[in-house]
Amino acid sequence: MSTLDEPLKKLVGGNSAKALADSLDLHTTGDLLHHYPRRYVERGELTSLDDLELDEHVTVMARIEKAEVIPFKGRKGNRLQVVVTDGRGRLTLAFFNQAHRVHELRPGRQGLFAGKVGVFNRVRQLINPDYQLMDEQDPQRDPEQAAAFAGRLIPVYPASTRLPSWKVSLAVDTLLGGMDWTALEDPLPDPLRLERGLLPLADALRQIHRPANHAERVAAQSRLKWDEAFVLQVALARRRAADSAQPAVPRLPVKDGLLDAFDARLPFTLTEGQQSVSAEIFAELATAHPMHRLLQGEVGSGKTLVGLRAMLAVVDTGGQAVMLAPTEVLAQQHHRSIVEMMGDLAEGGMLGGSELGTKVVLLTGSMGVPARRRALLDMVTGDAGIVIGTHALIEDKVQFRDLGLVVVDEQHRFGVEQRDALRAKAERPPHLLVMTATPIPRTVAMTVFGDLETSVLDQLPAGRSPIASHVVPALERPNFLTRAWERIREEAGKGHQAYVVCPRIGDAEDEPKKPAGGEDDRRPPLAVLDVAEELSGGPLSGLRVEVLHGRMQPDAKDDVMRRFTDGEVDVLVATTVIEVGVNVPNATVMVIMDADRFGVSQLHQLRGRVGRGSATGLCLLVSEMPGGSPARQRLDAVAGTLDGFELSRIDLEQRREGDVLGAAQSGVKSSLRLLSVLEDEEVITEARAEAARLVTEDPDLTAHPALAAALRALVDDDRAEYLEKG
Repeated sequence: MSTLDEPLKKLVGGNSAKALADSLDLHTTGDLLHHYPRRYVERGELTSLDDLELDEHVTVMARIEKAEVIPFKGRKGNRLQVVVTDGRGRLTLAFFNQAHRVHELRPGRQGLFAGKVGVFNRVRQLINPDYQLMDEQDPQRDPEQAAAFAGRLIPVYPASTRLPSWKVSLAVDTLLGGMDWTALEDPLPDPLRLERGLLPLADALRQIHRPANHAERVAAQSRLKWDEAFVLQVALARRRAADSAQPAVPRLPVKDGLLDAFDARLPFTLTEGQQSVSAEIFAELATAHPMHRLLQGEVGSGKTLVGLRAMLAVVDTGGQAVMLAPTEVLAQQHHRSIVEMMGDLAEGGMLGGSELGTKVVLLTGSMGVPARRRALLDMVTGDAGIVIGTHALIEDKVQFRDLGLVVVDEQHRFGVEQRDALRAKAERPPHLLVMTATPIPRTVAMTVFGDLETSVLDQLPAGRSPIASHVVPALERPNFLTRAWERIREEAGKGHQAYVVCPRIGDAEDEPKKPAGGEDDRRPPLAVLDVAEELSGGPLSGLRVEVLHGRMQPDAKDDVMRRFTDGEVDVLVATTVIEVGVNVPNATVMVIMDADRFGVSQLHQLRGRVGRGSATGLCLLVSEMPGGSPARQRLDAVAGTLDGFELSRIDLEQRREGDVLGAAQSGVKSSLRLLSVLEDEEVITEARAEAARLVTEDPDLTAHPALAAALRALVDDDRAEYLEKG
């Protein structure tokens, strides 16, 4: 057992080990050593309180401005209200029935305060926060603790409600003092480390937790970023090597087949991007090893058409192709649009169908038994060359005659296990095309999708109209919201249609959760059913208003979507079920209510539902958040650009990268702690090249046992399974 594998209780004691395990899922010495400080503060340096986000667990350093005990009206008890400041902004600390704390929480004192940010009477607050006072006014303070806090850099650790940062820090102190550093093996090969002037691992770990100055902190972070990048890229390089060794059925181009017939009927010319990406895909389909390709593109760039042409090419060879969609609405939309594009080519074997045609079958979980039975029969006999469906495709009963291509639409909406279960239905590994309309910066693609080759569609088809986007501050300028409804009426008067998007459904199963403990006056998110009723009887009365959400019956959803597509509905009030894939060229306006409750990429996706025809699109982002707040800054960024790649950078900067080995889909912790896929492009690029070179020379890592051990630690059972599945 290596030093990093030892249980924490051996070095930090049973009580501390239990607290670390229960609160932060830290179990071994390696877990705690790699639980790096989130940031560092210098003695006397106050945290900017204006940047705090609601519902975020924070640790701030601030100065107490005032403290008072307020008795409850008409009942026993009291609230100790403490106001802290950074010199500009203010934050309230609320302690319930803890009046005795007023004696130590005196004005002028300074400390660390930790808790979850809520709001009461429009003022941000922490309820019953943990705190550690850090000034010299307390004569009872432990001298050693006082000396530690007198250091210039104070680490602030990722913490939890039950385990504040300073208690994590005390456990780290105990661990650092009891470690056998000589037993620590370094995963970076010595030549690589020395060539780049990187610290030995032991020095880096000591300095990341207890830097004497910023120079030591930077040196430690530089070394540990290389660890993360290199070990990850070795894992991905080994996966690529394993992929290239697998056999697959080559799908060679067929002249004058289904694909050629389809292309001849297209009423438009493919963009240069669509042609070049298709050429890359066809070349890989023709090889004896499975294609593993990521196709990313701007909203409306024509990815579905590229995916369909790849599917037709596989059908030409006698194989079958399947498209996996994340929602029934999107699966139905894909099926409807593909059948329309193919015409009689989608009626193979049917009266009036083309001799070159094939069947295009839809399979969803809510289909009736007769329709489901017909679909399953067409799939197993091979009559259905193209199958489009949801998670229902993964069920054991689903079988194919010759599955040659799996197209995954909106990859981020699926777990790895789901994708693998579908690919396992082929006798030999099928080709894989992963599509996403969320543009991904290059370094993110090198990590998140590091085992896939990447194609980019950044060119919109001719005839697409620009989309104007504006933020509507509903509280500051209520007349702006009134104008938004007027704009919908104006567009409806021209024969156009509109979407209104809300965060919630509003039915009995969708009751908003009340905050745990304390008081919070932030209203629940707006709901589809409530907003639709209000609009129908108010500003949009007389217009044909319908609702669409995920808990409607499938037939009802399909009926609403069909009628909206056919122009029989003026305004569709919906949840994010219309986020991707929905294509109604006549829809020109989208109003997104409580837009601050959606992510940047999600807003960009939603906006892409308008401006799909010849008329100019309009997207209005409605929010009650005050100007200058982080939430409003996000909305301003979305309104300020249609560049999905720029917005994806903003999105990632705000929510970090998640687990680049797919754990964002399974809930385990992020494997990236210091490395930023946005800021550390040079490290990622160099690490990728070094990893590829090392894996070519030593694929089993026989000469690099410490690296192999680090890889096992990173690629635990869940992630190893992910890498095996690809």
